[in-house]
Amino acid sequence: MITATGLVLLGAIAVVVTHGARLIAIGTAYKAKMLCSEVFVAGRDLEAVMADLVADDLAALRVIGAAIDEGEKTVTASLYGFAETEVRYRGDIGCALSSEKARPASSETDAQVRQGAANYPRLKGSQPVKPAKSGSVDNPRLAAVLDDAFSEPDPEHPRRTRAVVVVHKSRIVAERYAADIGPDTPLLGWSMTKSVMNALVGILVKADRISLDVPVRVEAWRAPGDPRGRITLEHLLRMSSGLEFNEDMTDPLADVSRMLLSARDMAAFAANKPLEAEPGTRWQYSSGSTNILAGVLRHVLGDEAYRRFPREALFNRLGMTSAVLEADASGTFVGSSFMYATARDWARFGLLYLQDGTWQGDRILPEGWVKYTRTLTPADTQRAYGAHFWLRVPNEYRGTEDDLPKDAFHAVGQEGQFVTIVPSRDTVIVRFGKTRYPQAWKHDDFVMNVLTALRESR
Repeated sequence: MITATGLVLLGAIAVVVTHGARLIAIGTAYKAKMLCSEVFVAGRDLEAVMADLVADDLAALRVIGAAIDEGEKTVTASLYGFAETEVRYRGDIGCALSSEKARPASSETDAQVRQGAANYPRLKGSQPVKPAKSGSVDNPRLAAVLDDAFSEPDPEHPRRTRAVVVVHKSRIVAERYAADIGPDTPLLGWSMTKSVMNALVGILVKADRISLDVPVRVEAWRAPGDPRGRITLEHLLRMSSGLEFNEDMTDPLADVSRMLLSARDMAAFAANKPLEAEPGTRWQYSSGSTNILAGVLRHVLGDEAYRRFPREALFNRLGMTSAVLEADASGTFVGSSFMYATARDWARFGLLYLQDGTWQGDRILPEGWVKYTRTLTPADTQRAYGAHFWLRVPNEYRGTEDDLPKDAFHAVGQEGQFVTIVPSRDTVIVRFGKTRYPQAWKHDDFVMNVLTALRESR
């Protein structure tokens, strides 16, 4: 006969086993997904990618084995055969968990989708910039700022800066890369992808295909009386939908990790969350909101037009030939997290917002869209967030500087990815890192140092 104590012990063991199994599944999915995207989308060297995947707090991933099938373009990861996860490369929509519905990689499809990109203007450099490890910058003060950005003052908490591009008055004035990264290396923007979704929404608003203040059509919310049916695009863009969502990136079992690494339909995963607050009354950062937004755009456009839309409507027009917006296994773009592009192409994206949504005389975003984007979200008590852009550097990356220009705003991603736009200084600053310890990178200090160096060089 099992005693009450025995039942408690069995229950505790079951919880530990279940929790451990979920952790292993998330770990294998992370390793397979990152390997697939870094090798097949970014084209990086396998050894360098493997080193990144066990850096700092990711060291536990060493025990997870992975195999790459170059012919099938798949990556399979498992822990001694347990919790096996397969991720597949699908051409212009990147890598995702394997699915019978996933479209195979096709160079012909890639060529068709990218057709015409070469006809768009490229960002001009003040000099032909070499991907030299030392980085050649004409401005000595700016060179010193880059020296510091790539230094490691605290080996226990490495910065791991990978790329910096500074654009001033529409010209590259400084550029530097880490040893295994170069101007042609596509880099993962993580949550900077959310800001790209802002642009895609804006383009459809300009075309009168969608409206910000109309409740969105989501299948899970269509039952009569469902309070989620009151959620609008405005609420989703401003992270004030009121939906439950745990965005704690330090918890591998939080909603954000389970959505990105186990859900085959991420928009549905997020849409099925219950409402915790009246829409518009509470600000809560949520990758789920962005992926619901991505699903809404798919419904508006239809599958074929949707797949072509980011490239035809945005990337080609800016000359962002390297950009790949990855989709989940269902075919919906992972607008919250998974876009790759070179640092220069991310700079082009920043320039679009610096130039009030225009590109060489062509209005891409609606009149007033950038102003709308930079308007504080009413429900945000921290006074830090606009519409899928940050108006202040997030707390975890904030240093000692509180006097950044008031008009500065930022696309921000996990591990210290930044596109900072400063209209009053006619400057875009791009920084990429593998910064696993956020306190190691103080982005406001870095931006102020760049702006000071630019001002003193005049």
